[in-house]
Amino acid sequence: MIDPKTLLDRFLGAGTAERAAGALSSADQKLSGMGVPGGLAGAAAGAGILALLVGGKAGKIARYGGAAALGALAYRAWQSWQQGQAAPTAPPAPGEIAATDARFLPHATTGADGQPFALALIRGMIGAAKADGHVDAEESRRIFDAVERSGLGPEEKAVIFQAMNAPSDPEAIAAAASTPEQAAELWLAARLAATPDHPAERAYLDALAHRLKLDPGLRAALESQAAAAQAGG
Repeated sequence: MIDPKTLLDRFLGAGTAERAAGALSSADQKLSGMGVPGGLAGAAAGAGILALLVGGKAGKIARYGGAAALGALAYRAWQSWQQGQAAPTAPPAPGEIAATDARFLPHATTGADGQPFALALIRGMIGAAKADGHVDAEESRRIFDAVERSGLGPEEKAVIFQAMNAPSDPEAIAAAASTPEQAAELWLAARLAATPDHPAERAYLDALAHRLKLDPGLRAALESQAAAAQAGG
């Protein structure tokens, strides 16, 4: 049975620094030799499946909380938009993460498709990362190889593989959000996986925002939180 929080954390790379305290496994060494930045079961600090997809653009989110931090950032943006104020730009502190509204906890909510919303976030991030077509056949093979060595269960691997093989379809991704709060978090997750100055990825984000019916002010607040999360790489 899938543990959505653990899967999303592993996707983001949360906790890999601690798992990497010892020597690299032989499998990780093989992946490193292939040019893959670390295995998913305990290789390079901070590396996760998202890092393999986007080459490090995900910034520090994994290192300061993974799935919980993603929820905290979305909640921050939501509050600042509603209050007409600028959101903080520093990483969320543990106390702030703990105080995140339950509506923004990916593992605590269910999407419109009846599945854990964390799975929709993973699909959204993969769709955004693939939107410009830069994940070619060889890169996909390396990512699949890394997932096979990740220690994830068969169902969890299937989620990743299915999303990797699916087209980047903003309409299908947006359909998973059942509330405005989920829509905000889904767009933020996609933004973290995208390169906003790339025309194809910006077009994907624009289309996703349109499908999610995001208010322009809320989108701007989410954009600021994504930029804060990615600052410093």
